[in-house]
Amino acid sequence: MLGIVPAAGRGSRIQPLGFSKELLPVGSRIDGAAERPCAVSEYLVRRMVRAGTDKICFIIGSEKSDILEYYAAGYGDAVAVFVVQPSPVGLCDAIFRAVPLVASDETVLIGLPDTIWFPEEGFSRLPDDKLSFLLFPVDRPELFDAVILEQDGRVQAIQVKQQDAATNWIWGAFKMPGHVFHQLAALWRERDRSDEYIGTLVNAYLAAGGEAFGVKAGTAYVDVGTFNGYRAALRLLENSTATLNIAEDLPLSLSAHAQIPLHPGEGG
Repeated sequence: MLGIVPAAGRGSRIQPLGFSKELLPVGSRIDGAAERPCAVSEYLVRRMVRAGTDKICFIIGSEKSDILEYYAAGYGDAVAVFVVQPSPVGLCDAIFRAVPLVASDETVLIGLPDTIWFPEEGFSRLPDDKLSFLLFPVDRPELFDAVILEQDGRVQAIQVKQQDAATNWIWGAFKMPGHVFHQLAALWRERDRSDEYIGTLVNAYLAAGGEAFGVKAGTAYVDVGTFNGYRAALRLLENSTATLNIAEDLPLSLSAHAQIPLHPGEGG
């Protein structure tokens, strides 16, 4: 199982920082007997490892050597792989840099490293054999990608940052088998790599006869890429119901758990 972490963005909404935005300390983790700051990207990585990921591919910019140094030893039992995106020109361009690493029979998990969401086992709520999106309710769906579903859970359309979004359910992470990942990559190339957002590509995939599903299992979603989101993430963790003792095989794991629905009202 392969997790793809697109981490090549400049983080302009929360700059200036002296390091990559994906390493922004948010909350804390337990490292042996000591409590340490927790990088925001660890929340996503932990969720991937919890779902069974044994390889994590970080898509980084050429200037983001600090991410390589931070995760070079891997995470728990998962090994780390690094692929360079020369210029941050969109999510599709980033994730499809991992195409050579994806086997057709392999399950692929994708999430955003500057977000924190619950439940922590969200990836496990998604099927392994279908393109599926983990959905979260938010107050301002026009800042995200709203996902419209049929009654049977099939995705009808994705509204990309649309002002009059027809639903407040947005995707926060997604999962698919490797052969579907390759189909999406091929379609993206056929469309002259014009899709910056995954939502427009998936709409084209659906129009061509593909199918995708949405699972409304998300309870809390925060985009930490803005100052409002950063403050909301701190409140989310401060109001957590428990502090977890982290297993020894996951030394870079978070130490907080939350169940309250809280959204920053900013992001995208």
